[in-house]
Amino acid sequence: MVTAKHTMFNKFCSWNHPYKKMKGAIQMTIDKQDYFKTTYEQSREVFRGHLDPIKKKWPNAVISTKPIGNEADNTIDMIYAEALTENKQVLFFTIGEHGIEGFAGAACTHLFINEYLDRIDPHTTGICLIHALNPWGMRNYRRVTENNVDLNRNYLYDPNSVPKDINDHYSKESEMFLPNGKIADLTQEKRKLYTQLSKALVTTGYSGIKKAKGMGQFEFERGVYYGGKQEEPNTAYLKEIQKKLLSTFARVVHMDWHTALGPANEITMVISDLDGRSEEQLKDTYQLKNILPFSADKVKGDSTHHFHRVRKEEYPDTKLFSALFEFGTFGTGKKAEFREFQTIILENHLYFEGAKKQEDIDWIMNEFKEMFYPDDPEWRDSVIKEARLGIEAVLTAEDMLH
Repeated sequence: MVTAKHTMFNKFCSWNHPYKKMKGAIQMTIDKQDYFKTTYEQSREVFRGHLDPIKKKWPNAVISTKPIGNEADNTIDMIYAEALTENKQVLFFTIGEHGIEGFAGAACTHLFINEYLDRIDPHTTGICLIHALNPWGMRNYRRVTENNVDLNRNYLYDPNSVPKDINDHYSKESEMFLPNGKIADLTQEKRKLYTQLSKALVTTGYSGIKKAKGMGQFEFERGVYYGGKQEEPNTAYLKEIQKKLLSTFARVVHMDWHTALGPANEITMVISDLDGRSEEQLKDTYQLKNILPFSADKVKGDSTHHFHRVRKEEYPDTKLFSALFEFGTFGTGKKAEFREFQTIILENHLYFEGAKKQEDIDWIMNEFKEMFYPDDPEWRDSVIKEARLGIEAVLTAEDMLH
């Protein structure tokens, strides 16, 4: 019998997992290994090494390390430098808000350092790069914090304005979303989930199920998409950085890197409607194929939405571009969304309750990695290719590249 206590769970999540030996697993090339790391510690070491090339352009650049959470050596690392002459603008990258997704985000940061750093004017442009907003999640290959909080549902401008029971769709289908007992047989568990989801589609509807996912929930501490009952220290940290940048620079350009959502092997810009531009205007400006605006009516506690709200309410004279950039994995459509639901729910169930069979643990963790950090060489190639597309689209439109 296997439990899901932290030490055992981390063992199953390790990158020496049997998944690496499965048919179809291909050894990455040396170049890709430079970008795609397998542990949080490796990724953080690479990030800290970025300070040297940055200091060649910004001699005033510094790196700071913020311990976060209850476990030792989980840190949020930030490289920061103001412009040498005039703080006209700042380029701001954030990664790892959803733990495991930080590995692809770190690859984007590394790509930027290698290919675009020399095209930024340090006299008018500052730089702020953050590694692993959720270091515990990144270290343990989970999306959430050690408190099971989805950080990107935790950034509330006015927490008292959001009722704890706001997600009525989630509450109605909570039996499906909450772990209940050890997983005895994965085939039966998947069949049960399929039945529950099918029933929910009849009673709640497809749009209702999507809303239950997107809105986040603030009632069930062991449930998926949990936004927390209080502000996480990671959230408080980023809120301070948001205000520092908005108060220091005339313009902030922010790219927040994620994985999973959107068409497979493509990049999708996800942007708050507080940006003020329509989807057509955004596509015309940035020349990106996939752009998805969202509103606070459908998504609560998003960090980029909070950024826009702070700018609007407290720093109206500062210009801001802030958006998430997602690298799609499972794709789009109802079949892909069902697979996403199943993967998120089963991984959460495994973490809290464990499973009796090693093969069931292996399958769930393999599927979870496929959703957020696939080994697939084609997907990793697409991350680099699409990251270039996104970086060039945004920095060209924002007149940052020279």
